[in-house]
Amino acid sequence: MDYNKLIDDIVIWLKEQVKKSGSKGLLVGVSGGIDSAVVACLIHKAAEDNSLGVIIPIKSSKNSVEDAKKLIEKEKIKSITLDLTDAHEIILDKTINALKEEKILKEEYKTITDANLRARMRMSALYAVANNLGYMVVGTDNVEETYTGYFTKYGDGGVDILPLKQIHKSEIYEMAKILNVPESIINKAPSADLWENQTDENEMGVSYPTIEKYLSGNDVDEKSKQIIERLHKNSEHKRNQIPFFERN
Repeated sequence: MDYNKLIDDIVIWLKEQVKKSGSKGLLVGVSGGIDSAVVACLIHKAAEDNSLGVIIPIKSSKNSVEDAKKLIEKEKIKSITLDLTDAHEIILDKTINALKEEKILKEEYKTITDANLRARMRMSALYAVANNLGYMVVGTDNVEETYTGYFTKYGDGGVDILPLKQIHKSEIYEMAKILNVPESIINKAPSADLWENQTDENEMGVSYPTIEKYLSGNDVDEKSKQIIERLHKNSEHKRNQIPFFERN
């Protein structure tokens, strides 16, 4: 695989999307993870003067914020930081308290409620910035995340374009090396940073290399196969058009 060519092809595609949409530029939420780091570098190449990295801490780990800032400074990417921790706590507390008052709160779903609210608030903030600047919101989901549905509906799944949707996680690591993404980002375990010590692979129950192997038509162990197929089936609604009533 010629990863330099792949990078060039994606940059050309990004430029075409800006022109086709009539938008003024591109922005991405920079989390401190490898996918958003690579996308930030790509949009900077495609629209250097009209690209933006948006750091949106919500109870984020110190390392994640530091890595996001390290990338921004290293690549001289224009950026802003929007700390939504307080706003998130207000909405989450109001929601939890209202459910408690009606005695219908599901304690076992509090963690995922918290996590998905973070993702959806970040999406809203990205679109608030994008609307003001006339930019497109660029997503970071890759092949494995798309297939398994490892993204939040109307959260990190709420974007205008997806440059990495057909790119494997292993390929993103190779692109990151060429794009000079900081080693601290390349070497750490992938994480959406939605709760303390959360990692993608622990949450999914299967590794990215195993998912890639499965999607490439190669054999994987039966347990991993079942997990991947279950994740794909259960997340089908995320990839399909919203069901609607059709009048006769």
